[in-house]
Amino acid sequence: MEKIELNSLAISFNATDLKGNIINLEDYKGQKLLLSFFRKAACPFCNLGIQQLIKNHHKFEDKGIKIIALFASSKEDVEKYAGKQNPPFPIIPDGDFKIYKQYGIEVSYIRMLKTMANPKKVIKAMFGGFFSSKSMNEDPVIPADFLIDENQRVFRAYYGKDFDDHIPISDILSWKSGKS
Repeated sequence: MEKIELNSLAISFNATDLKGNIINLEDYKGQKLLLSFFRKAACPFCNLGIQQLIKNHHKFEDKGIKIIALFASSKEDVEKYAGKQNPPFPIIPDGDFKIYKQYGIEVSYIRMLKTMANPKKVIKAMFGGFFSSKSMNEDPVIPADFLIDENQRVFRAYYGKDFDDHIPISDILSWKSGKS
């Protein structure tokens, strides 16, 4: 799969979020957008990541940054796990991996092992309140984040190194359009 390049036009999509709303990327033209791809809905690392986005949502709003989160899971699984957190932004279930493929999101067993070899990360995930044994049997999807500017260009493409590697929130909040 090809990775998204900086300054390339964001790949448009239409998808239905958890609440039944049609999300069209083009509707975000004129706004800054964080497009955040998570692993699977039962993944404790991912649920901790969603928790951080929810916790900082007001800061994103103050900076004019919208959020769309995606999970490589069915709608039912997203509702059962990540959806329970009631995020104030759309979450799109992409169980067939369609949008993930368009954005070059990887599945990597090596990076899964890298995550599992880090005791600090594993303990954080196990005791973060989101542990599910289901996540142990799911494909090791590696997260990615994209900052998309007002002209629908990819300002920053961040492909994670392991299960909980997302673009730092401080980087997102310090984002100024037109500057890298």
